Amino acid sequence: MIELLQYDFFRNALLAALLTSISCGIIGSYIVARRMVFIGGGITHASFGGIGIAYFAGINPLLGAAVFAVLSALGINYFTSKGNIRQDSSIAIWWSLGMAIGIIFISLSPGYAPNLMSFLFGSILTVSGTDLLFMSAISFITGLLFLVFFRSIMIVSFDSDFAQARNLPVKLFDYLLIVLSALVIVASIRVSGVILVLSLLTIPQATANIFTKKFSSIIIVSVIIGFVGMVTGLMAAYYTNLPSGATIIVVLTLFFAAGKLVSRCLKPSAMKLNQY
Repeated sequence: MIELLQYDFFRNALLAALLTSISCGIIGSYIVARRMVFIGGGITHASFGGIGIAYFAGINPLLGAAVFAVLSALGINYFTSKGNIRQDSSIAIWWSLGMAIGIIFISLSPGYAPNLMSFLFGSILTVSGTDLLFMSAISFITGLLFLVFFRSIMIVSFDSDFAQARNLPVKLFDYLLIVLSALVIVASIRVSGVILVLSLLTIPQATANIFTKKFSSIIIVSVIIGFVGMVTGLMAAYYTNLPSGATIIVVLTLFFAAGKLVSRCLKPSAMKLNQY
């Protein structure tokens, strides 16, 4: 580990893991609490359309993904609230449209797309300085927003009717957080790719939820689990020459399985203590 720190690409990967664990730990807890995981999946796959357009236009694919992800997030919300379309149908429309557009524009691009696999499945070892700046900005904005408006966001997340009765701007928070979710997803594509990024928004949160039900605690534990899991997966991928994104997700899933096992082992002990 100490020897690897002399390499710039490995230091960048560790910083990317830290920034991604912060942003995904925070926004993922909100997505899970609001039961918006399927929406996250729709935004994730729709962003591939932006990657295809950007690659065809010769610009940074993550910029195209960010624009397309935000438009997809707003489109899903608009179709659901104003278009009289069921949410799952709206998500499916944007999901399939984004993937189709991405495939079409990549096929129209001359030559072979060598970096396509890194966008689909992630490559944390190839994170650039520009990627880190984008991740840093998203992590800072996400952390600041939740720090300042944590109580309001918590109320909106668990009881929107009560939030409206308290005259909280529920619609504003909905649109603001769905856009922020889209940007967090795009910022995490380099780590685990379009196909697997949704796991970073759900597995650490599900693992944290095994041990605590408190919203703030789930956020903190999710960040810790996410970072430890990413570093462990990164090290495993480096020494076994396996794809980093897939390895990170496997490690996080093993953490979840271990958490369930520990929880089951502790339950009988807790029951025995309650008998005395």
